[in-house]
Amino acid sequence: MSNGLTVMLNNQLSNWNILYTKLHNYHWYVTGTEFFTLHEKFEEYYTEAGQYIDDIAERILTLKGKPAATLKKFLETATIEEASCSENAKEMVSVLIKDFEQVIKESKKLIETAEDLHDQPTADMFIGIKSSLEQHVWMLSAYNE
Repeated sequence: MSNGLTVMLNNQLSNWNILYTKLHNYHWYVTGTEFFTLHEKFEEYYTEAGQYIDDIAERILTLKGKPAATLKKFLETATIEEASCSENAKEMVSVLIKDFEQVIKESKKLIETAEDLHDQPTADMFIGIKSSLEQHVWMLSAYNE
């Protein structure tokens, strides 16, 4: 496996671990008239994030790499940030749109790299993740209008 691909996969593993924690934070702390809608949606998203975490880590292991596995490493290598714990409901949605767009952007590069290395299973995994996130961005953007 290409070292560059391992780095990219671990960056995404880190992003998803940050998102998993952020989504739990938002799930627990969302308030206001949007509570019922967003509380449920954030749970849906963190469940999805948990699956991506496992899938990405197992793909790294399958490719004979070593997945990042500590909070310290996740924070060092993620390209998104933790929740600030001060976001209101509308800000939570805006932050998720930004985070999902960042992961989409990085997924495009990862897909290209995997395809260049003739690693279609990794490319396919991230095509699926990218497609799901594109739909989330569309829906969250519509929600925040």
